[in-house]
Amino acid sequence: MAASVKIEGISKSYKKNTPVLLPLDLEIRAGELFFLLGPSGCGKSTLLRMIAGLLEPTSGKIFFDGQDITALPPEKRQTAMVFQNYALWPHLTVFDNVAFGLRVAGVAKDELRRRTEEALKLVRMQDFADRRVPSLSGGQQQRVALARAVAVSPRVLLLDEPLSNLDAKLRDEMRMEISRICHERELTAIYVTHDRREALSMGDRIALLDKGRIQQIGSPIELYRHPRTRFAAAFLGGVNFINAKILEKDGRRYAETGFGTFLLEHDTGGRTGGTLLIRPETIRLSAAEGAPNTFRAEYHGGTFLGERSELQFKAADGTILEVTAATSEVFRPGQSALLQVNPHDLVMLED
Repeated sequence: MAASVKIEGISKSYKKNTPVLLPLDLEIRAGELFFLLGPSGCGKSTLLRMIAGLLEPTSGKIFFDGQDITALPPEKRQTAMVFQNYALWPHLTVFDNVAFGLRVAGVAKDELRRRTEEALKLVRMQDFADRRVPSLSGGQQQRVALARAVAVSPRVLLLDEPLSNLDAKLRDEMRMEISRICHERELTAIYVTHDRREALSMGDRIALLDKGRIQQIGSPIELYRHPRTRFAAAFLGGVNFINAKILEKDGRRYAETGFGTFLLEHDTGGRTGGTLLIRPETIRLSAAEGAPNTFRAEYHGGTFLGERSELQFKAADGTILEVTAATSEVFRPGQSALLQVNPHDLVMLED
């Protein structure tokens, strides 16, 4: 039965006055595919290992379905972990690798076979049951590792950068598979990654970490469209950061910049100025004269990438703006263009 997870004041320090993870609180709902996202060294894998019981927290408590499991040893927490290096037994068959945890738990022979075959079918590896691990591709080995974890019916499934050793095509395939399996089984899954695309494409919710702190929690859409800080905005995608003053006129809010004044739709928290975020893909390359939130800029350079182009335009005050567009139009250096941004796509950041 999938469990909810509650973390209260959890912290970790390996050396005195050198915290890896500062005290944090977090709640993960039962059946949720939850991501811990952040750069290397931010504390996300440390947090995962404390949930698994592989590390002892310096302070704080961990609860599964309201039960304090902070002092429980790993084998009694009913968790299962999928590692980036697969951690499979090379001398065993695929079937025996998947059945390993069930054997250790003393599951009866018929039940063991049923659950192992069910797990292999779930990851579409039933035809490879008699194969040995060294004969499998990286993607197939990761499927076996996932089947082994699912077979024991964990209360919480833990995934530690499970796709980092795969090539780009296999990563895309496995993202879809892991998401499908977690949602089909209604698993509570906590997934650690530094890859924003994994988190944005798969997660129900994401906790973004940096320097041992949670910077922001929300759905992928919330975090991408409404980041609170410069760090969150930059980590989750392409950015244009613009200094702006906030003006109010006729009950509406505007951001005044060096190359134009733009209508805002989102709450600015009473701030009078700060950093305006414009995502490169939200800038339109064609607009009607006199339309709201338009401005002129000169083409500065760019790169054609097939399905899209990454372009730079120079605004009137010298600001270089990054623009991502699906366009076949060829611009000449210095060519003037009328650009536009939707008020809904403009965000004033807290810092």
